[in-house]
Amino acid sequence: MIQAIGLTSNPRQELPPAVDDVSFEARTGRVTALLGAPGAGKTTVLRLMLELQQGRGITYFRGRPLHRIAHPSREVGVLLGEVPGHPGRTVRGHLRMLCAAVGVPVLRADDVLEAVGLVSLREQRLGTLSRGMDRRLGLACALLANPHTLVLDGPADGLSARESGWLHGFLRAHAAQGGTVLYSTHDPKEAARTADRVVTLDSGRLVADQSAAEFARTRLRPRVAVRTPYAARLAALLAKEARSRRWTVEVVKEDGNRLSVYGSTCADVGETAFRHGILVHQLADEIGDAGPPVATGWQPSPAPEPPESTPTPAETRAPNAPTEKPTPEHAPGGTTDTPTGTTDAPSHGDQHPSDAREYGKPGPSKAGTKPQPKSPLPPPITVRTVRSPLRPLRYELRRATGIGTGYLTAAAVLAVSAVLSVFLARTGHTPQPRLLAAWPTELPLPPAALGAGLLGAFAFGEEFRHPALAADRGTVPRRLGLLAAKLAVAAASALLLAGLTVGCDAALLHLVYGPELTEVPAEWLSLSASWTTLMIGCAWAGVLAAGVFRSTTAGLAAVLAVPIVVVPLVQKALEGPSVRSAAGLPGRLRDLALVQWPFGVERYLAGGVRLVAQPVGSALTLSVTALLCAYLLTTTRGRAR
Repeated sequence: MIQAIGLTSNPRQELPPAVDDVSFEARTGRVTALLGAPGAGKTTVLRLMLELQQGRGITYFRGRPLHRIAHPSREVGVLLGEVPGHPGRTVRGHLRMLCAAVGVPVLRADDVLEAVGLVSLREQRLGTLSRGMDRRLGLACALLANPHTLVLDGPADGLSARESGWLHGFLRAHAAQGGTVLYSTHDPKEAARTADRVVTLDSGRLVADQSAAEFARTRLRPRVAVRTPYAARLAALLAKEARSRRWTVEVVKEDGNRLSVYGSTCADVGETAFRHGILVHQLADEIGDAGPPVATGWQPSPAPEPPESTPTPAETRAPNAPTEKPTPEHAPGGTTDTPTGTTDAPSHGDQHPSDAREYGKPGPSKAGTKPQPKSPLPPPITVRTVRSPLRPLRYELRRATGIGTGYLTAAAVLAVSAVLSVFLARTGHTPQPRLLAAWPTELPLPPAALGAGLLGAFAFGEEFRHPALAADRGTVPRRLGLLAAKLAVAAASALLLAGLTVGCDAALLHLVYGPELTEVPAEWLSLSASWTTLMIGCAWAGVLAAGVFRSTTAGLAAVLAVPIVVVPLVQKALEGPSVRSAAGLPGRLRDLALVQWPFGVERYLAGGVRLVAQPVGSALTLSVTALLCAYLLTTTRGRAR
């Protein structure tokens, strides 16, 4: 079950908090609807429950707060808003990528596809899915880890009646199997029809917590819907007859030629219209929304102190959880339903006395120790992160290989490099190392380096903000483990692209001009080190810039800024006369080492030093260092908050 206690969002400047002291329960085996008009605070409540937003309060999922659960995504399945994803990725590939992030076998993707009825669309692209199929995919993402609890934000918004019926039937089946379902909606008729319990919010405050039957009785009123071109005349006649017969009839003028008649029947309204010769276009019974009850404010009654022989409150129920649900006050004519059943007790392994003390409840204390006084405020909600060294790498590999953008970029780079190398060989003024890399002297960067930077820039974007990962609190955003995985995959992609570029250029030059231009250079080791270092540096610049600014465009702009902006600045700084020279640096470094470097490592070092000494290498080194520092700064600053 879910127990939300004292959820309060942080106020923004002088504005009141969007959510203020919201407490409710969602019981196991039942479907609970969180009802409220747009802007009532439903999404904020869900984000506070999932510890995605700073505030105050505490939420227990089967007796444990989310940050005390080892694998939150296996306890809570989440669907918040739209389902992001690259439009070119397939449905099955998208789910397999999330399987790697959640930490479940990839075969689970096929299981949830069958459960939500998307097996026939598993190879469909995300950009071609309809609204109903998109909702099914979001539900499949939430079910990947087979969670006990489902928390869904507006799952039926924009769906047809058929799709909405299927969705609520699925949620009902999940609750019938022993799960807990909490979803938000703005439609009171939907909440009364599909939920077991309805929690009503208005302006960020809890105004009602009722069973569905009681909610329908107090909130939804039967009415007669009438549509006629003589709406004003019929309304006056109905009101006149009601006064003469002393009936309680309320006539409300709606938009257009529509009337809503409360307290009457279709027969009475039809007879009145017939007697007076009024043309009626529509006459039907409906259920109308009477509006949320007016909240006068309530405070939870204090829980009775347990006797000395009974366990402490932290062992029997959530901290500060009342034994009975407090009854909100409503406007005249409305009543509420007060549950008297006991809450589900967590197992002894889920006891957290520190949480009880944090919220003002006395934890286990020694004999004679004075209990701590209650705190007037609930504990603060702190967004925490979960560390995992293996999931990010699998996630990044499936992300990079799941769409065709990277393959198309590599193919375009190889084609441009091959054509450019043939053209440069024809002129005969380009050295062989630059010829094999298709790097004209007039250009500060070769096409392969720009392609590596573009592949790195694809690493970050909106597609990484998956609602299915919300329960893991930071599986994707600004994690050093994920950054290391992205840098590793980007480096591997750059190395592969570097080797393919040189190989394709050499093969084409051998075919067109013969073996003369494809001979192995004498300094091939140092040249290879310089070439791979350049490619990896460009790829890392794209990754870091996209990670800092959360934009693929920013990553590509950072790579292009190296030859356009940073290189001229470095050249201008190096134009002055040099009094000293760093010649012989690899030998001096080798002398400093305690052991001799095997396999000619000094030649690799010489290649790296030669690259850094050039304006392009210096600019690239400065750019990567600055971007890495910026990324680390934003990461540590976010954690310090």
